[in-house]
Amino acid sequence: MKLSSSVSGALRTFAYFMASGTHELLRGIEYLDLYGEEPSAIEQAFAIYANVLELDAEGEVLNAAYAEQRATQYIRAYCDPEVVVEPPFEDWELALHPPLRA
Repeated sequence: MKLSSSVSGALRTFAYFMASGTHELLRGIEYLDLYGEEPSAIEQAFAIYANVLELDAEGEVLNAAYAEQRATQYIRAYCDPEVVVEPPFEDWELALHPPLRA
Protein backbone atom coordinates (compact mmCIF):
# COMPACT_ATOMS: atom_id res chain seq x y z
CA MET A 1 0.00 0.00 0.00
CA LYS A 2 1.27 3.46 -0.85
CA LEU A 3 0.66 6.69 1.00
CA SER A 4 -2.52 8.42 -0.09
CA SER A 5 -2.24 11.63 -2.07
CA SER A 6 -3.62 13.35 1.03
CA VAL A 7 -0.68 12.16 3.18
CA SER A 8 1.83 12.79 0.42
CA GLY A 9 0.50 16.32 -0.08
CA ALA A 10 0.46 17.10 3.64
CA LEU A 11 4.03 15.85 4.09
CA ARG A 12 5.29 17.66 1.00
CA THR A 13 3.69 20.92 2.10
CA PHE A 14 5.12 20.67 5.61
CA ALA A 15 8.59 19.85 4.25
CA TYR A 16 8.47 22.78 1.82
CA PHE A 17 7.53 25.36 4.43
CA MET A 18 10.04 23.98 6.92
CA ALA A 19 12.90 23.95 4.39
CA SER A 20 12.07 27.32 2.82
CA GLY A 21 12.00 29.21 6.11
CA THR A 22 8.51 30.47 5.37
CA HIS A 23 6.42 28.45 7.80
CA GLU A 24 3.88 30.86 9.24
CA LEU A 25 4.04 29.30 12.70
CA LEU A 26 7.80 29.94 12.85
CA ARG A 27 7.74 33.58 11.80
CA GLY A 28 10.55 35.42 13.59
CA ILE A 29 12.36 32.21 14.57
CA GLU A 30 15.80 31.66 13.04
CA TYR A 31 15.70 27.92 12.50
CA LEU A 32 17.12 27.26 9.03
CA ASP A 33 20.67 26.85 10.36
CA LEU A 34 19.43 23.81 12.28
CA TYR A 35 19.40 21.90 8.99
CA GLY A 36 23.18 21.98 8.73
CA GLU A 37 24.22 22.47 12.32
CA GLU A 38 21.72 20.50 14.40
CA PRO A 39 19.84 18.13 12.12
CA SER A 40 18.53 16.10 15.06
CA ALA A 41 16.22 19.02 15.89
CA ILE A 42 14.73 18.82 12.40
CA GLU A 43 14.53 15.02 12.69
CA GLN A 44 12.59 15.42 15.95
CA ALA A 45 10.20 17.95 14.38
CA PHE A 46 9.43 15.58 11.51
CA ALA A 47 8.98 12.69 13.96
CA ILE A 48 6.48 14.75 15.93
CA TYR A 49 4.66 15.66 12.72
CA ALA A 50 4.44 12.00 11.65
CA ASN A 51 3.46 10.77 15.12
CA VAL A 52 0.67 13.33 15.51
CA LEU A 53 -0.72 13.05 11.97
CA GLU A 54 -4.04 11.19 11.92
CA LEU A 55 -5.74 9.48 9.00
CA ASP A 56 -9.24 8.25 8.40
CA ALA A 57 -10.08 4.75 7.17
CA GLU A 58 -9.46 5.82 3.56
CA GLY A 59 -6.02 7.26 4.33
CA GLU A 60 -7.11 10.89 4.19
CA VAL A 61 -5.35 13.30 6.57
CA LEU A 62 -7.58 14.58 9.36
CA ASN A 63 -5.32 16.97 11.26
CA ALA A 64 -2.45 18.34 9.15
CA ALA A 65 -2.66 21.79 10.76
CA TYR A 66 -2.46 20.36 14.28
CA ALA A 67 0.47 18.10 13.35
CA GLU A 68 2.27 21.16 11.94
CA GLN A 69 1.46 23.13 15.08
CA ARG A 70 2.98 20.50 17.36
CA ALA A 71 6.10 20.10 15.20
CA THR A 72 6.66 23.84 14.96
CA GLN A 73 6.11 24.24 18.71
CA TYR A 74 9.08 21.94 19.17
CA ILE A 75 11.29 24.01 16.85
CA ARG A 76 10.16 27.26 18.47
CA ALA A 77 10.97 25.93 21.95
CA TYR A 78 14.26 24.45 20.72
CA CYS A 79 15.36 27.83 19.38
CA ASP A 80 14.01 29.83 22.33
CA PRO A 81 14.31 28.03 25.68
CA GLU A 82 11.89 30.52 27.27
CA VAL A 83 9.01 29.19 25.14
CA VAL A 84 6.70 26.89 27.06
CA VAL A 85 4.94 24.28 24.93
CA GLU A 86 1.28 23.84 25.87
CA PRO A 87 0.19 21.18 26.26
CA PRO A 88 3.56 19.60 27.05
CA PHE A 89 4.72 16.94 24.62
CA GLU A 90 3.75 13.39 25.47
CA ASP A 91 6.22 10.54 25.04
CA TRP A 92 4.33 9.10 22.05
CA GLU A 93 4.62 12.45 20.23
CA LEU A 94 8.41 12.50 20.70
CA ALA A 95 9.04 8.85 19.82
CA LEU A 96 11.80 8.28 17.24
CA HIS A 97 10.78 5.06 15.53
CA PRO A 98 13.51 3.02 13.84
CA PRO A 99 13.36 2.77 10.07
CA LEU A 100 12.39 -0.57 8.61
CA ARG A 101 14.74 -1.70 5.87
CA ALA A 102 13.34 -3.91 3.13
